Amino acid sequence: MDRLSNTVRPYAWGSTTAIPELLGVAPTGEPQAEMWLGAHPGAPSRLDRRTSTSVDTGARTDKGTGKGAGAGSGSGEQPLSAVIDADPEAELGAAAVRKFGPRLPFLLKLLAAGSPLSLQVHPDLAQAREGYEREERQGVPADAPHRNYKDANHKPELICALTPFDGLCGFRAPEQAADLLAGLAVDSLEPYADLLRAHPEEAALREVLTAVLTADPAEMAATVTEAAAAAGRLGGAYEPYATIAHHYPGDPGVIAAMLLNHVRLQPGEALFLGAGVPHAYLNGLGVEIMANSDNVLRCGLTPKHVDVPELLRIVRFETTEPNILRPEASGTGEEVYETPIDEFRLSRYVLAPGADPRDLTTAGPQILLCTAGAPRTNGLGLAPGGAVFVPAGETTELSGTGTIFRATVVV
Repeated sequence: MDRLSNTVRPYAWGSTTAIPELLGVAPTGEPQAEMWLGAHPGAPSRLDRRTSTSVDTGARTDKGTGKGAGAGSGSGEQPLSAVIDADPEAELGAAAVRKFGPRLPFLLKLLAAGSPLSLQVHPDLAQAREGYEREERQGVPADAPHRNYKDANHKPELICALTPFDGLCGFRAPEQAADLLAGLAVDSLEPYADLLRAHPEEAALREVLTAVLTADPAEMAATVTEAAAAAGRLGGAYEPYATIAHHYPGDPGVIAAMLLNHVRLQPGEALFLGAGVPHAYLNGLGVEIMANSDNVLRCGLTPKHVDVPELLRIVRFETTEPNILRPEASGTGEEVYETPIDEFRLSRYVLAPGADPRDLTTAGPQILLCTAGAPRTNGLGLAPGGAVFVPAGETTELSGTGTIFRATVVV
């Protein structure tokens, strides 16, 4: 197996302290939003097989700008993507290559939100393929700010809380959303509340989200300002929206966010986000895993491009009760977060002192990430934030004490 060096990406919404605290290093004062573990071309993990079998401890993490990695920062290091490209079947296993192609099909992250992320939605696989092919035919440059589809893949994702974690997920029942808006006593929000009460679920949600995102920008900014002031005064259920408005003053996404369920995860709880479900992460530290894609349609809370017609085509306008996942224990000590996705499978091991070693050998590739304690994988010590890549079929034993998250595939 190979110890990984991973890039921390400094997005503006990132916490300045959460990832440094986990890694046991001093904060830089700059936001540290995501630590990427995998073979995504934007910032692939790096490894050095000449030294990876030595027994040592600690996390090796590049806290640079996250602009990608050539040969890596250390002598002999090479991107995990290049290692996989050189021999996909040896690294991923023949079954995984047949099922997903010669690429690692997931991306694992540590995600630390210090302020709200954009309100967004992801396409399903058919929508992603059609959208990507369409923009390719149109000649839209891959790095164009208005491009919606960076690749032809879907992007289901799972977030597992390491600290209390706040987010928005799926539409509230229209009547509940109407009551929330009406409670602000803002005159310009009354038509939206009336629409939510007057129409069937799908039509009500579609009409109101469309109206919010296509309203006159100056008028909507004034509405958001008034709504934010009211939310600040009322507190309670309105507190998350007052916080969102503080970070995104005048943004129509503040009103759109009030159509969604507010969710608070406790450590160990997780949330699965499938295609078409609008969502946003607000605050907290978690382990995130997703299919390896960059396809995002934004609804607001961002200075980036919002393609309203395409967004409305992708969003599923249906009431959703957030399905909070708790890990399902097995007799082997593995606790699995069950999802309907084959591209990734996330589980964890919580090793108590004196626990028997666990056999993690499997037919697919694995990334093992330590989040607490001092576990060992085949004698290789890991500190919080430390991770290893395990090629398919390699004999793997987990021992010691602490918590390990295991990312693999279903083959």
